[in-house]
Amino acid sequence: MGIEEQLPSGVMLSTVEGLAGYARKGSLWPVTFGLACCAIEMMSTGGPRFDIARFGMEVFRPSPRQADLMIVAGRVSQKMAPVLRQIYDQMPAPKWVIAMGVCASSGGMFNNYAIVQGVDHVVPVDIYLPGCPPRPEMLLDSILQLHQKIQDTKLGANRQREIAANEEIALNAIPTSQMKGLLR
Repeated sequence: MGIEEQLPSGVMLSTVEGLAGYARKGSLWPVTFGLACCAIEMMSTGGPRFDIARFGMEVFRPSPRQADLMIVAGRVSQKMAPVLRQIYDQMPAPKWVIAMGVCASSGGMFNNYAIVQGVDHVVPVDIYLPGCPPRPEMLLDSILQLHQKIQDTKLGANRQREIAANEEIALNAIPTSQMKGLLR
């Protein structure tokens, strides 16, 4: 018993945020940033067997100014971290990041001074994709999760309130050094 029953057929109801999210998730353009063995799996996702073009990402962009999704595939060295940040800063907003593989997510097995222990120390990460190396199916699944996140993203003042709420939650969270259980 709502407004949907009063309207003639063929009329679609939505919000501006819903339409903008639908358009954004259907037109992601990834930038190439393959650093190690995960890059091979990322490249195979663009091939004919897995066909990332089904999701509107036909071409991996060589220029960050044409891309809005960065897939960091592989380990990030301390020397490469400023380059990664520069490429991220050159991307137009809104932009998203997927950390592909355990090396990009947490440094992996390389626990030394030369490797950044998680790409989230350099750029904000939206989706963490575990695995060594993760399969192309896993990358497609993480892209679908990112699509859902983009679809639900707010716009304007609502987005600013959402960011402030997320920062407040992060600031009030218990530090990992104080956590008990499997972490210690």
